[in-house]
Amino acid sequence: MLILATLAGQPLHGYAIAQRIQQESGNILHAEEGSLYPALQRLLIDGWITGKWQVSARNRKIRVYRLTASGRKQLNLERKRVARLIDGLTRVMRLSEG
Repeated sequence: MLILATLAGQPLHGYAIAQRIQQESGNILHAEEGSLYPALQRLLIDGWITGKWQVSARNRKIRVYRLTASGRKQLNLERKRVARLIDGLTRVMRLSEG
C-alpha cells in the first residue's frame, strides 16, 4: 500500500520510492531493498503499476514505476481497509483508558 500511495503522486524509480516513504513518514518507516524490489515485482505482476526503463541524469539505467488505473482502485480499497483498522485499534485503546 505504501508503494501505491507513493506512486499516486508521481512516477518514481525504486530508490526514490524508498526515500519518499522514509521522508514522508518522518524517518519512521524504511523500505529496504530486500523487500522493496520483490514488492515492486508483485505489483507489476498484479497490474497495479507499470515500469519503464529510462536513463537517469547520471547516465544510469533506472526503471521508473507508474500507478495504473487498477492500482488506483486497489489503493482506494487499501486506504479504506487501513482506516477501518485504525478505527478498530483506536476503539480498543480507549478501553484501556477507563
